[in-house]
Amino acid sequence: MIGQTLGHYRILASLGAGGMGEVYRAHDTTLGRDVALKLLPPELAADPESRERFRRGARALAALDHPGIVSVHSVEEAGGLHFLTMGLVEGETLSGVIPPDGLPTARLLELAIPLANALAAAHEKGVVHRDVKPGNVMVTPEGNLKVLDFGLAKTTVGGAGVGLKDATVAHTRMGVLVGTMPHMSPEQVEGRPVDARSNSPLREHEPERRR
Repeated sequence: MIGQTLGHYRILASLGAGGMGEVYRAHDTTLGRDVALKLLPPELAADPESRERFRRGARALAALDHPGIVSVHSVEEAGGLHFLTMGLVEGETLSGVIPPDGLPTARLLELAIPLANALAAAHEKGVVHRDVKPGNVMVTPEGNLKVLDFGLAKTTVGGAGVGLKDATVAHTRMGVLVGTMPHMSPEQVEGRPVDARSNSPLREHEPERRR
């Protein structure tokens, strides 16, 4: 994909894989800015229901207008590929910020409080991330936090998010594991339904293994 153009976006570099596809750094030639571009995997793009769920999920995430949550710009299609564009967050993941022996209390609070506030804002809209881990949180050069990758998020019934019930980004069934070990809550590991209480901003910092 590097060097290719999708619509008016020129793909510059790979940023990694998220819960619902590959993420690239791309240049928006119309607005003259760099963005993060997330491609829907081909096996999901071939399914009309998955494509519609992808669009609904992006609309739900676009409603999370919070400085601690990555912004969603658009959902588009070009060359038969389906993708969404998001704000490009520069900096370092929380994985790189947390030293092997942990953080001092003062620094821990500096990170945990704004992170908790960002997740609380999502919960107020009925959105549960389900994959909160150091690798999905960016710390900008200015020291600000941004929660990334809502590809495994789900919406919950009740509260302000009830209207987004059908905007689930990733549908799951009872007994299906969703998340990243060892950052999953006990109910996630057991394949049970999760809600906002399952999001723990700073779980034990260990190597990540996708289940």
